[in-house]
Amino acid sequence: MKTQLRDAWELETIFPGGSTSPEYAKFMEETNEQVAAFAQQVAVLNGQAADADALYPLFEAMQAVVVRIRNAYAFVRCLTAQNVQDREAKLQLGRVQQLNAAFNSANTLLDQSLLAIEDAAWQAILADARFREVAFNLDERRTRAKGKLPSQQEMLAGDLAVDGYHAWSGLYSTLIGRVTIPHEVDGDVKQLSVGQAQNVMFSHPERDVRARVFHEWEAAFTRDEDLFAHALNSLAGYRLQLYKHRGWDEVLAEPLDIGRMERKTLDVMWETIAQNKAPFVAYLERKARVLGLEKLSWCDYHAPLGSAESRMSYQEGAQFIVDQFAKFSEPMAEFAVKAFEGAWIEAEDRPGKGPGGFCTSFPIQQESRIFMTYDGSPGTVATLAHELGHAYHQHVMNDLPQMSQSYAMNVAETASTFAEMIVADAALRAAKTQEERIALLDNKLENAIAFFMDIHCRFLFETRFYEERKRGPVSVARLNALMEEAQQEAFCGSLSAYHPHFWASKLHFYSTGVPFYNWPYTFGYLFSAGLYARALQEGASFQEKYVALLRDTGRMRVEELAQVHLGVDLQQPDFWQAAIDLALADCAEFMKLTEPSV
Repeated sequence: MKTQLRDAWELETIFPGGSTSPEYAKFMEETNEQVAAFAQQVAVLNGQAADADALYPLFEAMQAVVVRIRNAYAFVRCLTAQNVQDREAKLQLGRVQQLNAAFNSANTLLDQSLLAIEDAAWQAILADARFREVAFNLDERRTRAKGKLPSQQEMLAGDLAVDGYHAWSGLYSTLIGRVTIPHEVDGDVKQLSVGQAQNVMFSHPERDVRARVFHEWEAAFTRDEDLFAHALNSLAGYRLQLYKHRGWDEVLAEPLDIGRMERKTLDVMWETIAQNKAPFVAYLERKARVLGLEKLSWCDYHAPLGSAESRMSYQEGAQFIVDQFAKFSEPMAEFAVKAFEGAWIEAEDRPGKGPGGFCTSFPIQQESRIFMTYDGSPGTVATLAHELGHAYHQHVMNDLPQMSQSYAMNVAETASTFAEMIVADAALRAAKTQEERIALLDNKLENAIAFFMDIHCRFLFETRFYEERKRGPVSVARLNALMEEAQQEAFCGSLSAYHPHFWASKLHFYSTGVPFYNWPYTFGYLFSAGLYARALQEGASFQEKYVALLRDTGRMRVEELAQVHLGVDLQQPDFWQAAIDLALADCAEFMKLTEPSV
């Protein structure tokens, strides 16, 4: 790689000029014109049945518009993340959402024409050579349309969502952007962004520092708790009303449909996890002892076991990731080099950035951009590898039709978690001392705790919150109680203090793109663990199978994906248990290495 990497991304090659870019403005004007032209084409059908010759140009035009909207959304998402005070970028985001609503309205009207086609004629269209590559996606689309409201009502709901449903999510972004966490360093009090504060709260080696930041974190979210609660209640209220009018009784119907997954698969996954929690509770208890604590607090279970000297600079972390990717797949390593040298990554640790991390893709340029706040800790090295996994997933799908590139969040976490596992295991193998090995095992086990307990508490909270929200808005006090109850249950009572305002600080609860944006992470973690175990068995030959599986993530239901590419049944506990066993092995080694001396 180059001698010195930039830790800030390059957006000027996408649209120069940031949120006031003239090129971006022109691009949006052209996209508006294309959306209008597509809507006019659809209007000609007037909801009537169409044949393959009429549908083919429509779907070609539709996919061309999808490419442009994806590009526009990715750009403004990057702008709002890199600078939470960029007001123009927030306005641009609203304009993209409004444009997308108009596009979705046209698609809703197109769905009416698909429903008007007789079943036999529809099967003939799917068999047409022009549609063969997207047959799964077209059939899925028609099936989904059957479960929705009449087209005019769906169009109205979509239009109203821009200044209602999505606006509440936008308000949350505004609120989170103004949250600052005071942090004293050598007598100087700094105001940290939520992203910076989270890194300190979870990865600082000193318990007193973590505890102080956690206290200030809770206080910060308490100050605006009424506003956060209003936004959350409004988002949930919108969803529940829409579900009621569609005739959907189950709040998980939409997220499961989006995830192309059966409820039984989700239930079996959680049941298998629940049956295996005891060893991880023992790990948390042992970690508390190693840290000299009676019990871990919420701010402790991420705490590093090891000195600050184990941190890597951005340059070192990048090289380490590339080296480890190369041991599994040269193409994957080459792709990572391209991302690093192309300045696709915003990793700088500075104020003013949004929280968390993400990867977004620009289909026109066939490039991705990764957002995170890198501090050199093993956790942020893992996050960097994780987001590069997302980017690689998109990379291997770039030549597929747009419709077949639309993969759900549960399988979207497959490549990311797989990449993270490669790096984590490599670091463990390279450990030179027992102390270092313990620290790295602990870092791996933090992931298991996150997916088996942290994500589980989010799932428990949301399912219970939505049931209560059906009876009316839920108070701040009740939201806090629901969250703490879910945390205590998911963590099996193993912590001394919990995070009652987690419902306010976790942006995933406010996502309007994917409802119940929680369990897909756990699915992805365990699905990746199963893939990783297979990769260890088969060696270099698994690379081609891995890419083949990733390419099918947008055109198969997950149960079929697992059966075709792995030969496993996701509705049986065997697969999940085998994946959990990998984490149990790490847990057993950690317990052995930290056994108190007699």
